[in-house]
Amino acid sequence: MKRSIAVPVGAGLVVLAMTLASCSGSTGSASPDEGDYVSGGTFRQALFPEVGSIIPMSATQPQEIQIVTYAYETLIYTDKEGEEFPWLAESWELGDDGTSVTFELKDGVTFHDGTEFTGEVAAANINFHADPANTTTLADVLPAGIQATGSGSTLEVSADASDPFMASILGSIPMVAEAGLADPGSLETASNGTGLFELTDVGADLYTFEARDDYTWGPDGITSETEGLPDKLEISVVTDTSTRANLMLSGEVNAAAVEGPDQERIEAAGHEFAGTINPIGQMLFNEREDRPTHDPLVREALILGFNHEDTAEVVSGGRPEELTSWITDAPFTCYSEEPVWDRPASDPERAAELLDEAGWTEGSDGKRSKDGQSLDINFIYDATSTAHSSAAELVAEDWDGLGITTNLIAMDGAGWSEYLYETFDYDTGWIQIGVGSPVTQDLFYGGAFPEDGGLNFMGVSDEEYNGFADQARASADADEACGYWQEAEKVVVENFHTFLLTGTIRPTYMSGATFEITDYLQPVTIRMTE
Repeated sequence: MKRSIAVPVGAGLVVLAMTLASCSGSTGSASPDEGDYVSGGTFRQALFPEVGSIIPMSATQPQEIQIVTYAYETLIYTDKEGEEFPWLAESWELGDDGTSVTFELKDGVTFHDGTEFTGEVAAANINFHADPANTTTLADVLPAGIQATGSGSTLEVSADASDPFMASILGSIPMVAEAGLADPGSLETASNGTGLFELTDVGADLYTFEARDDYTWGPDGITSETEGLPDKLEISVVTDTSTRANLMLSGEVNAAAVEGPDQERIEAAGHEFAGTINPIGQMLFNEREDRPTHDPLVREALILGFNHEDTAEVVSGGRPEELTSWITDAPFTCYSEEPVWDRPASDPERAAELLDEAGWTEGSDGKRSKDGQSLDINFIYDATSTAHSSAAELVAEDWDGLGITTNLIAMDGAGWSEYLYETFDYDTGWIQIGVGSPVTQDLFYGGAFPEDGGLNFMGVSDEEYNGFADQARASADADEACGYWQEAEKVVVENFHTFLLTGTIRPTYMSGATFEITDYLQPVTIRMTE
């Protein structure tokens, strides 16, 4: 693990950082020198779980956003060290009062359909997200009253109030050609971004991209002629962990995320990895009025009612990493190396008292009920993770001792979308929010509900949290804003909207290629070595 300090800027799904923690690993072999790169060939990645929508404006799941990242680019590029570089924008300047920002765009940038990237098109992208009728995933991140205009290579954006992170928020929006904005559905089968790689075919669990030969605008001078770039990408969906490990060991894929016991096989073979912090032991709660977890007493009881030490060891696959912040992805805006909150300790006796206070009393059969309704908890977890499954069983066993009936439900990619954003038929589980900015976290804890096109799938409505979030959004100074966001983070933990049990390092192993991961694998960093 290495840590460095960077200037705080950022928000959105790709954001930036005050303090950055990036992770990389090696089993002893050195990274290749630039002279060892081999241009051309096909870069293959095994991705999981199943991919749903790959429309840039509406994709929500990590595996979906990874597909988007291969084809679409942003105004600003933030590397794994938290440093900003020009990408589609040549330069940018925040207005003196913090309510506006002006971008000067690079010349010669084109979309996959051949149309030119201009200030007008950039403005259309921002205004598309700002239009409530479009209900995009980034809508709630944008400063209030945002308006964008463009002319030639200039993009000007203004907002109702100052925002120290405005440039980075806007700089993180994937840019889509006008034809894609007019017909978002067309982007499910073919990309229309400015990316080095163009999505040319969507098959059964296989996404094929072809490299462009006219790319000249990459960060740090990257072009189509940069040594080591592949000619083609094949991104396949492989849900089974052991299968991904076998593909890596046989050299059939160049990149695969593998966690659990299979890591030992891969590391024994000498494979390096690029990694990010995975809040694998994070629990979230369904707080809608018809669920028992609407009551904070019940949420607290569930948190206190199981053995934290044993469960952390199991859920992390024996590789626990302490979580000190709700920020776990690059570029770590407002990240704190020391928790700003107190982590609740395991206390089953207190958990039983809390359930009694909440009216869930124990009957002669040892089961708890209230007003004739038994205390049943639907606990959801990732079907592809043996660690999640085993840890969920431990939690259920401990909760059974408190008189709670736990229904363990394994989620595939489609299941996550259905349960979190459509049916809401869950109470808690191993559910992670891995983002790089509190502004993005706010989408989940203070944003609109899914019924209204938002990402607040838990149904959180906390006036104390909203008060701090409002103050953070109104701050003109980055340090002041981070102070309020950390107060909001404290409320999220101490009011039991989440439990940050443990994290682990999420490694993406390499074979025959190198790459960097910021929040997602960045295509312009891929270099073939075989």
